[in-house]
Amino acid sequence: MDTKNSLLRKLPAISSILEEEQINRLREFHPYSIISEAASEVVQAVRERILENKKPDPVNFDLQTIIGMVVKRVREKTSPSLCKVVNGTGIVLHTNLGRAVLAREAVDAINEVAGSYSNLEVNLETGERGTRYSHIEELLCRLTGAEAGLVVNNNAAAVLLVLSTMARGREVIVSRGQLVEIGGSFRIPDVMAQSGAVLKEVGTTNKTHLWDYERAVSEETALLLKVHTSNYKIIGFTSEVSVEDLAALGRKRSLPVFEDIGSGVLVDFTKYGLNHEPTVRESIEAGVDVVTCSGDKLFGGPQAGIIAGRKDIIERIKKNPLTRALRIDKFTLAAMEATLRIYFDEEKAVREIPTLRMITMPLSELRTRAEKLAAVIRQRLGDAPDIEIIQGFSQVGGGSLPEENIPTFHVALSLPEISVSSLEQQLRTQEPPVLARIQKDRLLFDPRTLLDGDEALIAGHLAAIAGHPDKMSGHPAKTAGRGD
Repeated sequence: MDTKNSLLRKLPAISSILEEEQINRLREFHPYSIISEAASEVVQAVRERILENKKPDPVNFDLQTIIGMVVKRVREKTSPSLCKVVNGTGIVLHTNLGRAVLAREAVDAINEVAGSYSNLEVNLETGERGTRYSHIEELLCRLTGAEAGLVVNNNAAAVLLVLSTMARGREVIVSRGQLVEIGGSFRIPDVMAQSGAVLKEVGTTNKTHLWDYERAVSEETALLLKVHTSNYKIIGFTSEVSVEDLAALGRKRSLPVFEDIGSGVLVDFTKYGLNHEPTVRESIEAGVDVVTCSGDKLFGGPQAGIIAGRKDIIERIKKNPLTRALRIDKFTLAAMEATLRIYFDEEKAVREIPTLRMITMPLSELRTRAEKLAAVIRQRLGDAPDIEIIQGFSQVGGGSLPEENIPTFHVALSLPEISVSSLEQQLRTQEPPVLARIQKDRLLFDPRTLLDGDEALIAGHLAAIAGHPDKMSGHPAKTAGRGD
């Protein structure tokens, strides 16, 4: 057995590694500085492994192994970190996977403005400077019934901006049961504190009455706040004040009412067999003065925070210096405008906005899609995999419709001599990566969240993993680490 010192002496010089033919071929696609840096890092890593191991194995440190490690390291350094992912989990608004998939019209709108100049803040009729909000404000008003509106970069920003504008240094009354954590440890009390508003809790966790609000109103009160608990539910011995009653109290005491409805719904989901979720229009018609919601949840658009309400309040918000810091760019604006326009035809919206299409997809179509996926996999792998179509549930995700387990069909499979955990991990390291769920020692694919063409990608990856190189999909195993 070689000693550590002898193994260290056998390590190839960086210059000799860089002269190898396989490494030289990399220079056709990658800068020499990246290749040289990768070679130095690999040799240093191997040196450290030799020193750390009591009985190092020389086979692990031969020249060909090191060259392979250098090639892999170069790919890691040059591969994009943010990439397309195939979502087989059945979670429609998967926060970790980017939430809503944009409609084709929204993607086309982004491409249109991305490669050219645009009239972002130019009034083409007068030739004078305009406002970016003019491109979407009228659309928002027509769809929601609000007098005015604007859009900022996410819903937490929208809530922060409204509170900062309307209640800095003054009290905001809110039910204790609505002090939710929005996500990523951002909580309503924290956002309120950052805005400069003073939180005044009323009621209890499970019960809040109208008289709780009435008793809490004082000369320091600036706002009545209602937060829709879209990411959790309290059941049992409960009571909360309706938005209509809170709006009536606001009018009685000359106090504006602000509602954060969270998910940004513009259609009535009960028509599609789902639980009711408050829409922006319902809040406006109930008498709420200003409403905020997300753009990339049930709305199905880009990440954004939508603010709609009374014209005088929206004008005040637009003049807040924070508005410029939180404003959206031309790409978000283009996607938002395109998505809003689709909503004027609800049938088209449900058909063409991926989030709505996935959530409302009929069970019969899901069965057909599951059978198609299973057939494509069998075509590529033959009888090797154990495949079964089983009934299960999808979830909306993104903190939306938390009680909604939507019936679906799963393609459940396992491969011989490959553990389900290893199979799941290998699929995550393909290009593009595929994410699925593990249940009872089988991998589950939910067709609800698969896009066109995903079936062939999944089958190709499975064929590669199962050892069918002659039937590979043309998407080799990914070598770059992506922080899974």
